[in-house]
Amino acid sequence: MDATDLAFAGLAGQADLVRRGEVTPRELVELQLERIERIDPLLNAVRVTFPERAFAEAEQAAARREAMARTSGNGAAARPLLGVPILIKDDVDVAGEATRYGSAASSDQPALADAEVVRRLRAAGAIVIGKTHTPELMQWPFTETAAYGITRNPWDLSRTPGGSSGGSGAAVAAGLAAAALATDGAGSIRIPAACCGLFGLKPQRGRVPEAPKHEPWLDLSTTGCVTRTVADTALWLDATADRDPGAPSYAHAAATPPRRPLKIAYTTRNPLLAPVAREPRAALEQTIALLRELGHTVERVDPPLDPVLPQVIARYLRGIAEDAAKLPHPERLESRTQGMVRMGRLLPDGFVRWAREREGATTVALSRVLADHDLLLTPALAALPLPIGRYDGRGALWTFNGVARFTPFTPGWNVTGQPAAAVPAGFTDGGLPLSVQLVGRTRDEATLLSLAGQLEAARPWSARRPTLAE
Repeated sequence: MDATDLAFAGLAGQADLVRRGEVTPRELVELQLERIERIDPLLNAVRVTFPERAFAEAEQAAARREAMARTSGNGAAARPLLGVPILIKDDVDVAGEATRYGSAASSDQPALADAEVVRRLRAAGAIVIGKTHTPELMQWPFTETAAYGITRNPWDLSRTPGGSSGGSGAAVAAGLAAAALATDGAGSIRIPAACCGLFGLKPQRGRVPEAPKHEPWLDLSTTGCVTRTVADTALWLDATADRDPGAPSYAHAAATPPRRPLKIAYTTRNPLLAPVAREPRAALEQTIALLRELGHTVERVDPPLDPVLPQVIARYLRGIAEDAAKLPHPERLESRTQGMVRMGRLLPDGFVRWAREREGATTVALSRVLADHDLLLTPALAALPLPIGRYDGRGALWTFNGVARFTPFTPGWNVTGQPAAAVPAGFTDGGLPLSVQLVGRTRDEATLLSLAGQLEAARPWSARRPTLAE
């Protein structure tokens, strides 16, 4: 296996190679750091790397691997990510490094401890090699900041990789790491996954611990990852997420096709009545045809999405305002962010309370379609990845209204908290990734992973790589 193939072997592939002794953790760290140094100047996906610490952890991983080999592999299940380098989005704490949130307003004080999800990743054997860029305060579906510059899409450098986990998406798509942590408050796992040709699952709210955060964005936000394959995401979840009692592993779900034909609803309707561009619509139609070929029933059903928009707006804007209030230098926020903060502060408290109190009723209303169907299928995005600089010089309200029409299919499922994923669905003639969204029943990542794995087997996507990543 050459170096590029190794970089694109994926989370499960790299872990297996380490386990079998075909590559060492140090070799993987060297490979990924070299690729970051060589390729990332074109992308600006990674804010900071930790080479000294990563090499020390690689030596520890190698020693653990040798100990496992001497005991016939005992302990492999406890450390399923042993020796694999990963990246962490820069809104999640890594001990010893400041958490920047894409902003010059953030603190220079290093985090005193790893966030719980990072602790779990390390306990599973993963090696944290760096942190990825995010838009300021994670508020946009593009990753362009005054403090840290523009992050670009490896498939087309003139386009955004999405946001707010844009750095994570660009890095994984370019083979700078096998996987990267991502967070999702209104689509921020699914949007960069869709822009970058990756699989991105927003888990059920509460699956992955948020500590030391408490109900980020008034409990809209959830933590997960972006990866090149469904199996890689399942492996990551097995290392970081809690499963319901008696439930099989996420890896088992991803590797097991549905045991019966599924009944799948689809819609192109969204709360903004935003039009869907030709290419995303074609990707949806082709996915519907493939699902039917696989034996599933697919029929149009439009969920009652009208109540979602005001609830998203209330929690999203107030969440941004609350995040800004925690920063030591709010005067350094970008002017557009200051506008968003003002809007969040001006929201009546009663409106915000109403938004939270309506969550249960909204979840029941939106879930009615899933009482009779196993999953809901939608476009992931309403348009192709945005051109870089589309909203340069625009104010808060203009930008907010514009990007909402780009991503109208993702935020509602943050209100309900149920699992939803961006699934690759081919490429445009110009080589840009296309994607669809699958929404699962509450607490049912298993069916979603199972169907996504079946789609991947029928329409493989991970072998294709951006030219600059070769």
